[in-house]
Amino acid sequence: MTRDELKRRTLDFTDAFNRDDLEGVMGYFAPDAVYDQFNGARAEGLDAIRAAFAPQFAGAFGEMRFHEEDLILDAEARSAMISWTCAMRTPERYGGWRGLDLLFFNAAGRIVRKETYAKAEKPAIRKL
Repeated sequence: MTRDELKRRTLDFTDAFNRDDLEGVMGYFAPDAVYDQFNGARAEGLDAIRAAFAPQFAGAFGEMRFHEEDLILDAEARSAMISWTCAMRTPERYGGWRGLDLLFFNAAGRIVRKETYAKAEKPAIRKL
């Protein structure tokens, strides 16, 4: 995987979240992928990863959008670090937090591990 391919896959993956496209997101994962969530929970395999994302894509947290801050790529290791600000909004509340994802890809360009880290124990949410 070239650096440009790694960059494109990482940004497209993040964009799928911002389009609320669960199928698009899931299409990036290898069948045996692992998702280490910001709260310490671990999802292994496509069914478990889909279940971990389901509340988000069902709108349980309102509208969520990830705004890229930094992107660090290592094409040789097929890994990327993308830091972001996650903005959340419901009709009654808004807020968010900063965090990052470490993404590890296999030779076919599929994510085999996604590690999410956040700078908050829970999102800072305020009433409108």
